[in-house]
Amino acid sequence: MAAGWLLIGLMGLPGFFSLQAQTKSINTQYQSWISVNSVLKISPQWGIMADLHNRRYHFMEENSFNFARAGVQYSFDKHLSVAAGYAHLWAYPTTKDWHTIAHENRIYQQLQYSSKWKSINILQRLRNEQRWQQKMVNDAYSGQLRFTDRVRYLLSLTIPVFKNKKLPVLALADEICLQTGKEVVFNTFDQNRFFIGIREQLRPDLSFDMGYMKVYQQKKSGYEFDRNHTFRLFFYYSPQLYRHSATATPK
Repeated sequence: MAAGWLLIGLMGLPGFFSLQAQTKSINTQYQSWISVNSVLKISPQWGIMADLHNRRYHFMEENSFNFARAGVQYSFDKHLSVAAGYAHLWAYPTTKDWHTIAHENRIYQQLQYSSKWKSINILQRLRNEQRWQQKMVNDAYSGQLRFTDRVRYLLSLTIPVFKNKKLPVLALADEICLQTGKEVVFNTFDQNRFFIGIREQLRPDLSFDMGYMKVYQQKKSGYEFDRNHTFRLFFYYSPQLYRHSATATPK
């Protein structure tokens, strides 16, 4: 009987050591993320979206990625809008001595709703992305693509803390990203992005937020994570490119 239990125990050792080898591992990094996000209003209902992003490692030292997004937005009223478009990402290698940039193509669809509770402005956004990422082998494109479908939910709050409306407001946001796909086995949870900072309205069509963002991302292995402490500076530009008409303004 004892020999039987010993045999079972020995058979289980490889699995035990495998689990031990896959103990949760967290890689802490320090980054900066700067972007310009714009919606060019060409009519009360229609707008053209155009965003540019740059994220860097070691605060400002090395490129992490460059990102460009374009799309078309339709507003049902001043609270509710939908949008769809295309985006491209240039991902810089993280492997030492690699230099080749990996490209990612994606299309996206989104639903956005803004509301207000007392003096707090609330923004909710649901975005669905289909992503085709180049697979890299030995610092070269392998000729294969990794496809994932990612769903993102954002909740953003701006809270006045001063009576003077010219002073900044407190900005809080959290976005969770979940993904599916044939090659998504261990990381259905992709990442969570938490932000706290200030938001300042420079002009009716121009504002920015600045502060701290924590990006917590699960890697493909399932047990490896990136914890990115990030300085974030996002600009928002929304010019009106049409003549205002009271009868044409969205309800």
